[in-house]
Amino acid sequence: MESKRKQIDLTTGSITRSIFVLAWPAVGTMFLQTAFSIADAFWVGKLGAVSMAAVISSTFMIWIIFSLSSVISTGVVAMVSRFIGAKDKASASYVSGQAIFFSILSSLALSSVGILTAKQVFLLMGTEPGVTQLGVVYLRITYAGTIFFFLIDTIGALFRASGDTKTPLRVAMLSISLNIILDPILIFGWLGFPELGTAGAAIATFISQGLGTLLYFILLKRRSLLFEVKIQPKLDFSTIFRLIKIGIPTSISGILFCVVYLFINKITALFGTEAIAALGIGNRMESVSYLTCFGLSIAASTLVGQNLGAKKPQRSEEAAWSTVRIAVFVTGFISLMFLLFPRHIASFFISDPEVIRINIHYLRILALSQMFMALEIVLEGCFAGAGDTLPPMIVSVPGSVIRIPLAYLLAFTLGAGVNGIWWAITLTTIAKGGIMVFWFKKGSWKKKNI
Repeated sequence: MESKRKQIDLTTGSITRSIFVLAWPAVGTMFLQTAFSIADAFWVGKLGAVSMAAVISSTFMIWIIFSLSSVISTGVVAMVSRFIGAKDKASASYVSGQAIFFSILSSLALSSVGILTAKQVFLLMGTEPGVTQLGVVYLRITYAGTIFFFLIDTIGALFRASGDTKTPLRVAMLSISLNIILDPILIFGWLGFPELGTAGAAIATFISQGLGTLLYFILLKRRSLLFEVKIQPKLDFSTIFRLIKIGIPTSISGILFCVVYLFINKITALFGTEAIAALGIGNRMESVSYLTCFGLSIAASTLVGQNLGAKKPQRSEEAAWSTVRIAVFVTGFISLMFLLFPRHIASFFISDPEVIRINIHYLRILALSQMFMALEIVLEGCFAGAGDTLPPMIVSVPGSVIRIPLAYLLAFTLGAGVNGIWWAITLTTIAKGGIMVFWFKKGSWKKKNI
């Protein structure tokens, strides 16, 4: 990895080119994370149902860790990109140092609480004793590495804010590759290592995340960013408050989204194991749309932030809508696949005829919402780049929560069966995407001070 890089000025030149330069590495990073999850599940699954259940039961708490780390990283992208656009490298450097130091302190606090309460989490979920025993160890090791999750997210956000999405991709490639290699070695005791089972998967993640953090600090020392980052062991609470104020709405939305899907999963379970399997396949297929849109939202966030900092609100808006058009085109193609080839898609994952039957309906209903999901995710990134994260939260929170009663109403009260759940997901996604467009067009985000 080079210690210096050519600066890309995102406040001039072709907007479309800037979007693709920023977006493709971000999309690649998202898909790498998915590949890691699949590999992790593949190896742990070979240990049996109890080990798999222990890891899956921990997923909810791990997503909370990611959601909490986004409090800092969302604020970082908004503030640092704004300062870079304004050519104020001193302020960008100062905020970056504060963000890294706050990431260290807050992650250590979360890690301590998590390790102490890991057993209570599993008792609250009511898991079987064998699952609880393995899960507590797995979750405690994961919590011990919280500092790495936070620092990777925060420092990665610094690079993205400066218009460099390739460095986070490279760090992710090295870190995730190591994790995939270490998984079988530590889980099954290959190459003379002790057989650690489920704990080995957590340790592999701990080591690989540690490597990713180390690589980021090496790059910071080599001044790979557009500015020098100086970490001072003293918190400036006014700066930290500004970061948190921007980031907290996004974090709340993320945590609540996880909670809502737990309830959706419970309602779906009332229709049997086949319905749960169909939900899982649908989620995996929708992740193609989601990850692509999320990568594009990262590009939009940086472009909006830097151009607002450069006092170019019109260019910011042009960048936003250009990114939206690309996302809608991609998701439109995916929708067409869902409509025309749902049986082929479902059959790729499973051969059970009942699951395939349910999934055909799910994918066709889901197809109607994909372009609206693109609107929601990309515009959320645009709002975040402007530092105006409250509107997306106001749209996302009620839009997600209403899925629970709506799914029950459609599925049982109105007699739509399991398809009622799919309609609840689709209709709320359409509503959220439409409202986000209306709110973004109002333009109040252009005047947001951070």
